[in-house]
Amino acid sequence: MRGVPLPLALPLARSAAALSRLRGGGATSLPGRVLLALQPAAIERLAARLPLGAALISATNGKTTTASMAAGILQAAGIALVHNRAGANMEGGIASTLLEAAGRRETIAGRLGLFEVDEAWLAEVAEQVRPRALLLGNLFRDQLDRYGELDAIAERWARTVGSPAGARARLVLNADDPTVAELARDRGREQAVSFFGIEDPALALPEGMAHAADARHCRRCGAPYRFERVYLGHLGVYACDSCGARRPAPDVYASEVELHGVRSCAFTLSTPAGSARVRIALPGVYNVYNALAAAALATELGVDLETIAAALHEVEAAFGRAEALSVEGRKLRILLVKNPAGANEVLRTLALESGEHDMLCILNDNIADGRDVSWVWDADFERLAGRVRRVTCSGTRAPEMALRLKYAGV
Repeated sequence: MRGVPLPLALPLARSAAALSRLRGGGATSLPGRVLLALQPAAIERLAARLPLGAALISATNGKTTTASMAAGILQAAGIALVHNRAGANMEGGIASTLLEAAGRRETIAGRLGLFEVDEAWLAEVAEQVRPRALLLGNLFRDQLDRYGELDAIAERWARTVGSPAGARARLVLNADDPTVAELARDRGREQAVSFFGIEDPALALPEGMAHAADARHCRRCGAPYRFERVYLGHLGVYACDSCGARRPAPDVYASEVELHGVRSCAFTLSTPAGSARVRIALPGVYNVYNALAAAALATELGVDLETIAAALHEVEAAFGRAEALSVEGRKLRILLVKNPAGANEVLRTLALESGEHDMLCILNDNIADGRDVSWVWDADFERLAGRVRRVTCSGTRAPEMALRLKYAGV
């Protein structure tokens, strides 16, 4: 892959970034695509400049928030980052982030790369970045028109973990997701893997697994899992009675979890170094998992527990993810959902709030959202029946959203 020499490709790609901004664009992916067209090895060569290497974060749900939390922790530890904060998480976005940080004479403005990566792009990015740590948070059924069935992504991830780039990376895995935890099967845990999860029986869903939950069968033998506890979707404590596969004990975990509606949550964070009480200004069990993932990655990168806990206290919502706004004196919170698991957890969080809700439900089917919106029929909107004072439906698929809510009794 020869292409244009990197010292010449960099200013040309920066010119594309400047032009994109002049035209009102965010310049988050286009400059990177231009850079890669000019110099296909740009990501690999720029990532090699990072003195502390790079960490990659991928998941179906929560990767932007997890990456934001991890960035806050690592910066609090005094580590300068090269981080795709805008959330452009495909190859072009990673290249744009490295382009912006690249300096003269083989320098780069940061010591550690922290990159959120789209789940379908993980293999390509890992091969070029050669990460020192790989955090994999969860796998839920999502955007079937783009990614296919859940097993397709799981197989890609397994190949990535087993590739030369994946084999050299320390794995940080969600113990509570059977599909993700199974990725550690062929690794020597004492050298290569750490797990995170929830240890709180009181937090388990009383109804057990939702009807639309995904990972019901063992990836080793195909027999049904037996779930002792379900915390979210298919995340929980499980075992296969047929082949003996079971949820691994987490190294970093949350206990004594408190959920405070749409405002916040609190839990006791335990790591090999000890325990600390943590409160974050973000709602729901899903953000407990995001915080655990960030804490586990930071622990793996050598950050102390006190710094992790203090940084999590300062966490703010990422763009559009539980973001709080004020509109004409009224409080508004934006809760992003894109698949049944995420929707059910948001509905569970809303149900914790007293009184009736005024809601704006926006359903889109643009390319970035996924053309197939049939997933709304697998989300349990019935939880809101009798709890909504007024709902307005908008977006390219507003009629579909309205119909779903009508069938839910809203």
